[in-house]
Amino acid sequence: MSLPLEGLSAIVTGAGRGLGRAEALELARLGAAVVVNDYGQPGRDGSGAASAAPAEEVAAEIRAAGGGAVAHLGDIADFETARALVDLAVTEFGKLDVLVNNAGILRDRMVFSMSEEEWDSVIRVHLKGHFNTTHFAAVHWRTRAKAGESGVYGRIVNTSSEAFLAGSAGQPNYAAAKGGIVGLTTSTALALARYGVTANAICPRARTRMTEDVFAGFAEPGDEGGLDPLSPEHVAPLVGYLASPAAAGVNGQLLVVHGGMVAIVDRPRVAAQFDTAKEAFTYEELDGLLTPHYAARPTGETFAASEVLGLKKGG
Repeated sequence: MSLPLEGLSAIVTGAGRGLGRAEALELARLGAAVVVNDYGQPGRDGSGAASAAPAEEVAAEIRAAGGGAVAHLGDIADFETARALVDLAVTEFGKLDVLVNNAGILRDRMVFSMSEEEWDSVIRVHLKGHFNTTHFAAVHWRTRAKAGESGVYGRIVNTSSEAFLAGSAGQPNYAAAKGGIVGLTTSTALALARYGVTANAICPRARTRMTEDVFAGFAEPGDEGGLDPLSPEHVAPLVGYLASPAAAGVNGQLLVVHGGMVAIVDRPRVAAQFDTAKEAFTYEELDGLLTPHYAARPTGETFAASEVLGLKKGG
């Protein structure tokens, strides 16, 4: 019996540690050959001897388990680095089939305290990084389809966040970037569907080196052992599924995943519509319609869906 991703090749960005590492290992377990990307460079261990970069260690782990993997060290927020990353997958494995965009950073601050650099760096790594790799992967798939290749296979799994859904007050840069990623995902899903490509986004909740401060107050496994509810291993299987042929009918979707739970987020829907009784609205007419409408709504309610933060296995 063949594995679900057998014969496919994948890129996972930010895969040297944490969530990306778990995703790369899962894709390999399901049969994919993986390009393991991470910005981390080789370093020195405690004795001063040279140590491998995290991406190289993950690639070696995959190969040791009998899979195919190669490491790529570089910043995917750089346009030409992203080009080289996709080229590496094609050179090493003949084609690219799956792109998992995971790489990211945090620079948390309230909007009135945030510096320009803290804003720019997060937007650059998350949003531009997602665009860069998506662009070159899309060029690869479209070129193959235009050349007459039948059965082009493409899967994109992007990483958004509950910070975008719930409106994280201390993360305006991160929330904005993650919201932009959802817009990029739905646009890409529509643009590439004709070529046999799907694009979906996940909102994972996982305890990693990047989020250790964010989730410091969340419960960890007790003395009896068991899997941490915020372990990246809860997220990786969904990525494997979305990368598989079984998910051919899943496109342009947003899913929240953590702790043994997957929730499908519905698209926004129009809550109310008001039409002018005249040729065009006036201030007075809008005041008469909108002010009582919002006065009847719950105090403090915004477009943010903070209820997603309460999702857990079992309801």
